[in-house]
Amino acid sequence: MAHCHRVSGILAWLLQTTLSTAAPLRFIDSTMLPVCRLVRADRHKVAKGVAAFGKNWQGWHYGFKMHTAIDHEDSLCAIYFTPANVHDAQVIPKLVNEQTTIGVGDTAYNAGVMREQICERLGCFILAPTHPKQNKKLMAKWQHILLQLRSKIEAVFSVLKEKRHLVTSYPRSVAGYFVHYIRVLLGYQMGMANS
Repeated sequence: MAHCHRVSGILAWLLQTTLSTAAPLRFIDSTMLPVCRLVRADRHKVAKGVAAFGKNWQGWHYGFKMHTAIDHEDSLCAIYFTPANVHDAQVIPKLVNEQTTIGVGDTAYNAGVMREQICERLGCFILAPTHPKQNKKLMAKWQHILLQLRSKIEAVFSVLKEKRHLVTSYPRSVAGYFVHYIRVLLGYQMGMANS
C-alpha cells in the first residue's frame, strides 16, 4: 500500500500523458463518486473536510464529483475532481482547451455567462440542450446529431463504475481515494489505446 502511494505521482503523470488533449470535439459531463452510503455520511471520517453533499437526478450523495471530457472514440480528454457540491458549469474551463472547437454537454452546461467566457477566451463553442421552458430556440441539424451522441459519455461512466469499480468505500485516506481513481482511469485509458 505504501508503495502505491509512493508511485501515485507517476501514475498521475502516466494518465496525463495518455489523455487525448488535442481532441477538437469533446463530450463533457460529471458523475458522482460517493465515498459512503448517505446514512453513514455524518460518521464518515476518511474524506471529512474534502467530500461534500451533492445532488443530481438520482438524489443526494456524499463524496466527490468527477468531471470528465471524452472524444468521439470514448478516450478520456480531461478529468477534474471536486467535492460533490460543485456545479458542472464552473468546471468547463478545466475540461476544454485551445484545441477544443466544440464541447457537448447536458443542460447543466447551459450557463450563458460561462459559455460566453469560454468562447471568448478559448474559441470553444459549448453546445447544450435548451432548458425545457426555452422551447422557442432553434437548433441546426448538426447540433441535434451531436446532442444525440452525448450519451457516449454516460456509457463511459457506466464502464468505469460497473466494470472497473471506480466507486469504492475501501480507501482509508484521501490519498487512497486518489490512488484508486487514478489506477482505474489509467487502466481504462490504456485499454482504449490498445483497442
